[in-house]
Amino acid sequence: MPPQTEPHTVSSIPNLLTLFRLTMVPVVIWLILVQNLKIAFYLFLLAGITDAIDGYLARKWNSQTELGAYLDPAADKSLIVGIFITLGFLGLIPSWLVLVIVSRDIFIVGAILISWLMAHPVKIDPLFISKANTALQIILAAFILANQGFGLRLETLQHSLILVTATVTILSALSYFRTWLDHMK
Repeated sequence: MPPQTEPHTVSSIPNLLTLFRLTMVPVVIWLILVQNLKIAFYLFLLAGITDAIDGYLARKWNSQTELGAYLDPAADKSLIVGIFITLGFLGLIPSWLVLVIVSRDIFIVGAILISWLMAHPVKIDPLFISKANTALQIILAAFILANQGFGLRLETLQHSLILVTATVTILSALSYFRTWLDHMK
């Protein structure tokens, strides 16, 4: 039985978990910057667990909120983009990968804003390839943190994951672009 809270408020448990995840972003970035990659890896895993729990609870308790619909992807994107920019800054991943990942997100936000400004708002529903892209980015970020933090020395596998993630990220951007163009016709 769900707790006695207002399901459409900031204080709903799923929204509080999302806010907690959002507050972990600067902590994880700082840990990466000071090269405490083991703890950054564990906090990144904790963020993933809270993401799964808040989504599950929101659905189970039927407490999905408009705030949560904005906060959840903002927390996810802040964490992913922040981690990749920081890893790129430290030279732990190639800068071209950071450019690909960040450019895709900027492109999507830009397309949404343009369609909104043109009074033809587009509802972006996650495409399958986008879900695969997000999963690969999370796997890659966790893998790099673990590989570097625990000294696993799995560079060949890391390089392969980088190439696959970059390819799927580009395909995801192209899929969204095609969907957006069809909408704008």
